Amino acid sequence: MDNNTKSEKKNKIIVTALKVLAAFVFPLLLCVIFCAFKGHTIADVFLPSSEWNDELFYFKQVEGTVGYLYPRGYFGFNESHAELLSFAAWSPVLVFPWILWGLVFGWNLLSPVICNIVLLCAASALFVFLTKIKVKDMIALGVMMIAFTPFIRYMLSGMPEIICFCACILFAGLTVNYQDKDKLYKLILLFVIASVMTLMRPYLLLFLILPVFFAVKKYKVKGIIASAVTSVLTIGIYVFIKVKLSAEYFTPLYNTAWVTDFFDKGFATGLHNLLYRIYAMCLNIADYVKSGIYSGLCAGAIFAAFFVLFIVMCVRFIIDIVKFIKEKNAENKNKLFVEGHFIIVMFGMFSALVLMYKLTEGSKHFLTFLALGVFLLALYHGKYYIENIIIVLTFVFFFMIKANSPYDYEVPFKNEVIEAKTIEWQQAFDENIKIDENTLSFDNVVIWNFVDVKDGTSYPIKWQYLYMLPKGVGISCCEPQYVKDNFDNLKSKYIVTLTGSETDILCREKGKNLLHADEDLSFYELR
Repeated sequence: MDNNTKSEKKNKIIVTALKVLAAFVFPLLLCVIFCAFKGHTIADVFLPSSEWNDELFYFKQVEGTVGYLYPRGYFGFNESHAELLSFAAWSPVLVFPWILWGLVFGWNLLSPVICNIVLLCAASALFVFLTKIKVKDMIALGVMMIAFTPFIRYMLSGMPEIICFCACILFAGLTVNYQDKDKLYKLILLFVIASVMTLMRPYLLLFLILPVFFAVKKYKVKGIIASAVTSVLTIGIYVFIKVKLSAEYFTPLYNTAWVTDFFDKGFATGLHNLLYRIYAMCLNIADYVKSGIYSGLCAGAIFAAFFVLFIVMCVRFIIDIVKFIKEKNAENKNKLFVEGHFIIVMFGMFSALVLMYKLTEGSKHFLTFLALGVFLLALYHGKYYIENIIIVLTFVFFFMIKANSPYDYEVPFKNEVIEAKTIEWQQAFDENIKIDENTLSFDNVVIWNFVDVKDGTSYPIKWQYLYMLPKGVGISCCEPQYVKDNFDNLKSKYIVTLTGSETDILCREKGKNLLHADEDLSFYELR
């Protein structure tokens, strides 16, 4: 090897290292600049200031798992609980990076935020390293990441969406790298990542399609057998988690009536009901999109951005097909596999939403595909970056100009009043809850009355103070009617409810022990 070759190789390594470093730092930089613009630092993010109550369940379950391997009180709804252990309705696999983080670095109110930032930094850096993306394409990627403000909002939150984003980004980067040099260990890693993604969220099973395709294409019968075993094993583990480790939600998480109608009501009626659901759901989605355009409804904005991305990817796919037919270039062929798979995945997710999900809750799952689309379009675009420009303009319109809902878009920063209240409630909980660290029991469960009625009007309670419950304590989110109907037979030892509400009055009338109260919340020992 001559000196020029050595010098070129050294320069290439230096450039790659600089690109990877830039990609790693960029998500952190976005968060720092955003917080500074708001007059804060990342350390000022404070989950009890948030209005997203899912964060509470995720946080407290991880806290209990880090402290005791699993929470010592049941998490559930209307006192439902998992058959095994104590997790709520969502797979604990979803938050396993947080659990690992907590075991290594400890777990506090800022932990999920820091972990989210580090995860996206790492995923971005690995994507750049695996794909060997060009500098100008990295600039396009950076611009799209800035425009897609959910990156920042979800990094600075206690929601696990960033974990899903990162898994998909890593999967895409490894797919591109595998196509460059198709080593067996890379294919195995693709299967592992896709399987873990499926255990996190079932619709991510769609990502298994690509490694199955690669395995069958290269290894024929062996590939078919390996793919079948992996797929069956993955689905089997998911079913086990769903049946044994998950608590029943208020209502079924997935609508499957359109399937059972075929068996219960006959083929004709089943088909009619299926087509009607598709028609009705599409009309509803159209209404959401209109609301996103005119009033900034977040769910509508997500749907609209998803459809724009889908159309852009389809056009890109058709252009690359034509280009491949003309040039027969292997690089273009590799693009087609990734683009085609992503289109199938997007269509599959939309179909799952229409058939099985509720629109408001389902819309946030589309964010994962928008995040992945940002990274794929940085790689696969036309000569003049027309696709990137379209996506940036779409994101700017919906996620910046129309982002007028504090609930959906504002990051929760420290608030003096809430901070003072959390300190007060932490002291009250610590003094009055004597958790049994060695037993999984309803003695370690607090009922969170989701809403309650006061003076004839229904109000939510200040559930944010429940972040201060001792680690390992379970939370059962209950409807007030359930509490009222089953009051004398409630299994949980404690309850928190709205001060002055019907449940508060009922607790007093029944002589329950009031442990602590303020103008917002009353905390009782039921037995």
